[in-house]
Amino acid sequence: MTMSTTGNLSVEQRDRRGGHRAARDDAAGGVGAGRAFAWMLVVTGAAGVLAAWVITIDKFRLLQDPGFTPGCSLNPVVSCGSIMKSEQAAVFGFPNPMLGLVTYAVVVAIGSGLLAGARYRRWYWLGLNAGCLFGVGFCTWLMQQSLYEINALCLWCSLAWTATVVMFWYVTAHNVRHRLLPAPAAVRTFFGEFAWAPPVLHIGVIGMLVLTRWWDFWTS
Repeated sequence: MTMSTTGNLSVEQRDRRGGHRAARDDAAGGVGAGRAFAWMLVVTGAAGVLAAWVITIDKFRLLQDPGFTPGCSLNPVVSCGSIMKSEQAAVFGFPNPMLGLVTYAVVVAIGSGLLAGARYRRWYWLGLNAGCLFGVGFCTWLMQQSLYEINALCLWCSLAWTATVVMFWYVTAHNVRHRLLPAPAAVRTFFGEFAWAPPVLHIGVIGMLVLTRWWDFWTS
């Protein structure tokens, strides 16, 4: 017998209905987002722009005056100057923060559009997710280089890392919940109820790595 109410539908039927609804939403003009999510993009993107801007300015000053000491070079560990002088600081042939000035600004623009009521197609959301994945992967590599190769920590870089981690996980959660990314029902439920958990855990792991890397210095 055919079930007539949503509450009596099987998980498979609900998933199929949700998939059809997502397809209709995309065909009708895309998928939007709530104000909290939009503000998250604006705030994290702005934090990334701020970090990239300060690092870029200090990089130019360092090029003009090799003896210049950035304001965030506080001690042998928290030493932005050591990071800026490293080969890893220009891995693409130009200063890394110049890439951040563009990409984080794009995120701010996307968040601002959502606040104004914009709705984006599936390919756009997946493109944003891919960009965030690249960003979190690149930041992870930079973090590893900073902690174990350069042996110094940049506070502005840490701000960019944190912003990128938050951005990546919340964009992923949004796309999973709206069925823009294929995922089992249990994963959608998890991201629907505990979207805050992955970024908190991710940032916590980074914090523990920083703490243990220079434990003797922090506790001396």
